[in-house]
Amino acid sequence: MKHIRLLIPFLILSITTLSAQKSPKREFRGAWIQTVFQSEYAKMTPEEMKADFIRKLDLLQNCGINAIIFQIRPEADAWYLSEIEPWSRFCTGKQGVAPDPLFDPMAFLIKECHRRNMEFHAWLNPFRAGTSGTSTLAETHVYHEHPEWFVTYNKQLLFDPGIPACREYICRVVEDIVSRYDVDAIHMDDYFYPYPVNGIPFPDDNSFRTYGKGYTPDERDNWRRENVNTLIRELKHTIVKTKAWVRFGISPFGIYRNKKSTPDGSGSNTNGLQNYDNLYADITLWAKKKWIDYNIPQIYWEIGHPAADYITLAKWWDKNAHDIHLYIGQDVARTMKASDLTRKMELSRSLHHVKGNCFWPANEIVWNTDGIADSLQEHYHKTPALIPAYTHMHNGRPKKIASPRAERTEKGYTVKWFARGDRKDPRNPQYFVIYRFLPGQKIDLNNPDNIAAITRYTECYIPNKKLKCRYVITAVDRFHNESKGKRIKGM
Repeated sequence: MKHIRLLIPFLILSITTLSAQKSPKREFRGAWIQTVFQSEYAKMTPEEMKADFIRKLDLLQNCGINAIIFQIRPEADAWYLSEIEPWSRFCTGKQGVAPDPLFDPMAFLIKECHRRNMEFHAWLNPFRAGTSGTSTLAETHVYHEHPEWFVTYNKQLLFDPGIPACREYICRVVEDIVSRYDVDAIHMDDYFYPYPVNGIPFPDDNSFRTYGKGYTPDERDNWRRENVNTLIRELKHTIVKTKAWVRFGISPFGIYRNKKSTPDGSGSNTNGLQNYDNLYADITLWAKKKWIDYNIPQIYWEIGHPAADYITLAKWWDKNAHDIHLYIGQDVARTMKASDLTRKMELSRSLHHVKGNCFWPANEIVWNTDGIADSLQEHYHKTPALIPAYTHMHNGRPKKIASPRAERTEKGYTVKWFARGDRKDPRNPQYFVIYRFLPGQKIDLNNPDNIAAITRYTECYIPNKKLKCRYVITAVDRFHNESKGKRIKGM
C-alpha cells in the first residue's frame, strides 16, 4: 500500500474541459527556485528545510508545474555534497559549513521532484564566484588555489571567461554533478560576461594578451563571444559523454540583438541590453549548432512596453527557434500587475515553436501573487501536461507496458503492470500515463482531459466511477517519447 499512498497526489479525479483556449497535452511548465540572496534557508534546520521544500513542491504541483529549476551553484559553491566546491552560505549561513546534521538538499529535491513526476533541472551560474568580492569565501574556495583565474568587476568576483583553465574547471564541476546525481538537465541563465556598467571596462587585458592570439584589439568582442561559445560547446560535450540523456538548457536575457544593431535588420524591434553585443552570449548560434537542448528567453517585460514589447520579443524568438525546444520565461509579479497573464498564455500557445513557459520566481506562485496560483489551477493548467518530447535527442517509442490488470477494491481499483526493459536505459519506460474514457467515448490519447493519472510507479489506485469507463495505459521514456496504448483489463 506504500506506493498507492504516494500516488494519490498524481490522480486527476475528474474529467474536465477548459472554458476558453484549450490546454495542450504537452507543455513545459517550469518554475525557478533561486537561492542567491535568499536568507531564509540558512535559518532552517535540515528538517525544517525538507518540510519547506515539500510544502513548495506540493503547491507548485497543484498549480500544474512539471519542472523545477533549482539554483545549486550561485557563487562557485554547492547546495549538494561536493568535493570540489564548498557549501553555499545561502544554505547554511557560512560558506564551507555543512548542514548539521549532514543533509544533501539537491539529492532530496531530486527524489521529491521525481516522486511527483516533476523534472529537476540543476541551475548553475558558471562564471560568478562571489557576489561581494572575496570577503565571504571559505578556505576551500577555488579562488584561494587559483587567484590568477579571477577578476573583480562591479564588486563581484568572477572567473575570467578568457582563461581556458576556468572553462575546464566549470566543465569538471558539471561532470561531477551529472555523474553522481539523477538530474534531468543542467541549466544556466543569463550571467556569462557580466552586465556592463557604464564607464567601467571589463578587466581582461591580461587574458586577452595571453590567449587572444589571432584577434586584433578591435576584435576583442569577437574573442569574448568565442570564449563563451567554447564553454557552451565543451559543456554540451561533457554532458553527452557523461549521461547522453541529460539535457542542457539556457535562459538568456530577453533580447538577442536590437534591430538597429544588426546590419541586415534581423534583430528584434527593441531598444535594450543585448545578449550578443553586451553579454557576449550568441544564443542563436548555440541553438543552430544544437549545443543546447532548450532555450528559455527571459521575456520579462509587459505587453506594450516601449523599449521591449513582450509580443514583439515572443514572436522574434519563435521565428528564430532553430528547431530546439523554446519556452518563454515569464516574470510573475510584472505579468500579474499588468493583467497580462491571459494574453501571454494564449500567445505562447498560438506560436509555432513555443512549447511552454517557465515562471520567475517560484515563490510568487507559492504566495499566489495577484491570484497567479488560482489562475493556473483553475484555468491555464487545469489539465495535466506531459513535457514535450526531445526528439532531436532520441526519436522512438518506448516498449509498451506488459500485463496491465486491475483489482477491484471497495472504493475503486488497484492497477498493476510490468515495465519492459531496464529503467537505467533512458529509452525504456520511466513513467506511465493512464487515460480514462467514458462509455461510447472515442479513445483519444492526445486529449489531456482524458488523463486520469501520471506516475513513476508500476502500481496505481484509481477511484471508482459510477459509469463503466475504459482505461488505457502508456509508457514514457526519459526523452518524453510515449508508447502506444494498452487496454487495462478488469475495469
